[in-house]
Amino acid sequence: MTAARIDHLVTSGTFSLDGGTWEVDNNVWIVGDDSEALVVDAAHDADAIVRAVGGRRVTAIVCTHAHDDHIDAAPALAGATGAPVLLHPDDLPLWRRTHPDRAPDGELADGQVLTVAGVELTVLHTPGHAPGAVCLYAPALGTVFTGDTLFAGGPGATGRSFSHFPTIIDSIREKLLTLPPETVVRTGHGEHTTVGAEAPHLQEWIDRGH
Repeated sequence: MTAARIDHLVTSGTFSLDGGTWEVDNNVWIVGDDSEALVVDAAHDADAIVRAVGGRRVTAIVCTHAHDDHIDAAPALAGATGAPVLLHPDDLPLWRRTHPDRAPDGELADGQVLTVAGVELTVLHTPGHAPGAVCLYAPALGTVFTGDTLFAGGPGATGRSFSHFPTIIDSIREKLLTLPPETVVRTGHGEHTTVGAEAPHLQEWIDRGH
């Protein structure tokens, strides 16, 4: 039995909301071993993700939230792999803007545990950037996948529809900064960081947000 690992893929496309469209690069995370894998955020390019998976059985396609840049390739990836698409139900209104004719296959809930390659990933509901935003904490891998909730340098954006700054601060304080400080934060865009590197800046974020 091979040890579980984290594979990383960057895909490029656009993000559209509130009448604007922006070019973006997204991190796609693949957690698994040589036989099975779980995909975190099927962004932009299903074919590229299929190639990165490399013939492994995909157990689930987990959406950290339903902004279009994180879910645009999810139905195609599900079709190619047979894996279910999982989303927190609070983000269904956002999901339907991108995929009005195709619902997710299953729901995510706070405290739910997903298992792949013998590794447990605990779902943490972290609203703020989006109502149904979630993070996935994998203590055995010393990492948390934060989507757009927490980045190197601060919280995800809260200036558009469906977002709320005080809520994202509460989510980060209660669900993420309580994790071990050495926990690696693998984000939806850009570089990774650690819980310990971000924790000292909480008050600065709060002051900046008011």
